[in-house]
Order: sequence, then structure tokens, then C-alpha cells
Amino acid sequence: MTAVDERDMTRYFEELEPPEGVKVELLRGVIVMVASPDIVHNRIVADVQDQIPRSRWSRLQTQDIDVVTEPSEPVPDLVVVERDLLPSSGRLLPSQLVTMVVEVVSKSSVHQDYEVKRSIYAAGKVPAYLILDPIMGQCVLLTRPEGVGEEANYLTQQITKFGDPVALEILGVELDTSDFATLPDVRPHRYP
Repeated sequence: MTAVDERDMTRYFEELEPPEGVKVELLRGVIVMVASPDIVHNRIVADVQDQIPRSRWSRLQTQDIDVVTEPSEPVPDLVVVERDLLPSSGRLLPSQLVTMVVEVVSKSSVHQDYEVKRSIYAAGKVPAYLILDPIMGQCVLLTRPEGVGEEANYLTQQITKFGDPVALEILGVELDTSDFATLPDVRPHRYP
């Protein structure tokens, strides 16, 4: 049996061609595959994207993020970057250019969104991480990243119930969450 280290996983990940409808991410050297999202998920992402002014911000879906200090290439549901900082091309967007990432929680992504990606985005110094949770009907805004590696975290956490506005000061936007739906018949989880 051949030993495989994290660098080999990164190389393998870059050559991987998943089937249509499968989202693939590299999270701390682990290749994670998930099925296409629910309509509730897609509507929330579209609603958030529509509320962020395009005149100042690039709002990108399915954009791979390069976290230089990590063996990770997460693919957030939405990435927000100042328009004048966005490179003209490339598969990997350096995390230091990103202003905010958004993840919408699904039944299969609870642990990754609340734990794994929280420390990855913090290690990548992404200033704001917004978790939208249609299982619990809440928004979790994380700001002020600090630390390195698996110990990285956000110092500030604000939880808002769906229906109440979320002040995204970093973008100069108040997010209207009144149209965000929840997933029916899903067991509540214990996060954040």
C-alpha cells in the first residue's frame, strides 16, 4: 500500500472529475462530496445574492477558495469580494481577497459548516462568515478571525432568527431574512 500525504490529496483533488450534480471540496486533506442542494437552500442563496449590491461587490457561487495555510479548497455557497479586487480568471480565489463567505446548512453539512469550515475560514482570515441554517431557522454571523490551523476561530458570533434583519456592516447591507424558508421534517442539531 502506498502512503498518501496531504500534498498528494491536493494533487488528486485537482484531477478529480466528479459526476454532474455532485459538489466536491477539499477540507483539511479530506475530499468531501455532497449531492445537489435542496430548493430551500438554493432560494436562500439567491435571496442573499440579490440583496448584496452588484455595483460594489462580486457575488460568486461555487467559487473555490485557496486557503494558503491549509490543505483545503472549500467551495462556499456564496463568496463576496470587492469588485476591484476580483482577479480576471482562475479556479482558486485567494482567501485574503474574500470579504465574506456564506454557507447554507443542509442535513449532511451541519458539522462541516459549523466546525470544520469555521476554523478553515478563520485560518484563511476571511473577515466574515455567515451561516444560514434552515434546519434551526437562524443566521450565525461570525467575524474577527483569529488563530491558525484547526485552532483558528472567530471571536465574534451573532445569532439571529429567520425573519429578523441581519446587519452585515462589512458590506454596508441589512439582510432581510423574512423570506428564508426552513427544511421540513429535519431533526434539530446542537450547533452553534
